[in-house]
Amino acid sequence: MLRHVIAPERFFTQVSNEIIRHPRLSANAVRLLIWQLSLPASVDAPLYEAGKAAGITKGAFTRAKRELKAEGYVHEWRLQVERGKWRTTQLVSPVVLTDTEAVAVRDGSPQVTPTAPKPATGEPTDRPVGRHPTNTEGKKDNPPSQPSQPSHVPAPLIERGGLILTSVSHQERKLRFNGRDIQQLAALAGEWLLRGATAKDLREALTDGLPARVHSPAALAHNRLTRKMPEPPPFTAPLAAPQPLRTCAGTCDRVFRPVGDETACRDCRQDDAQAAYAQNLSRSNDQGPRQARWA
Repeated sequence: MLRHVIAPERFFTQVSNEIIRHPRLSANAVRLLIWQLSLPASVDAPLYEAGKAAGITKGAFTRAKRELKAEGYVHEWRLQVERGKWRTTQLVSPVVLTDTEAVAVRDGSPQVTPTAPKPATGEPTDRPVGRHPTNTEGKKDNPPSQPSQPSHVPAPLIERGGLILTSVSHQERKLRFNGRDIQQLAALAGEWLLRGATAKDLREALTDGLPARVHSPAALAHNRLTRKMPEPPPFTAPLAAPQPLRTCAGTCDRVFRPVGDETACRDCRQDDAQAAYAQNLSRSNDQGPRQARWA
């Protein structure tokens, strides 16, 4: 397949492939995020207005916003301002941010830098057809986060563990995991499943007895998944290999598979036992009745 792409000269927004191909974001969540990121920096509009402009219904907007918050693209805080009024502050980012990074970006702290720059606004530079644009910021090494150990957990169990963590994040407000947190905790959750735990066991271990305030949901989940890890299932010895086939030593000359060290098949052993019983019975009858002895 051939593709020939020419960037427009104006009014366009660059979106990373991570957002377009995100495995856990619905189409409405991706549309809402891209719509909000496409607005100029001077526009200070809440997220629900972008949802209305994008044609997203109220129920779909609520689900899309929940997904974006769970993955770390949207953060919001409810702060009290002058005269006791409350104001909600929202942060929409083109990259995944942890809670600490989001607070630093909100407060403008110079010590913490987001994992990727915010999308630039304004006129783009000229782009000749046939080659990539010049990278003005230099190359950055930013390898993707690797799943946490143990690495011996099968991939299907890791994937299922990630789905359970996502479900817990959606249902429990104190345990809001972003995409990076779920990727790092999925292997531990898969280890639970490998040891025979159920999805209910995982949810109870993560949510039972939560403190009133959770400062780091990912650290708390990692501690609980490690500390409460169930014991591995008991080792069962493998079954012994079956005995080789053997020719019956009796009169049938049949081939059979012995269970132990027997040399005759079952039918021949049964015939021999019946013959021995009949012989003993015959001897007993030949001796006659015995005289009873009285004490």
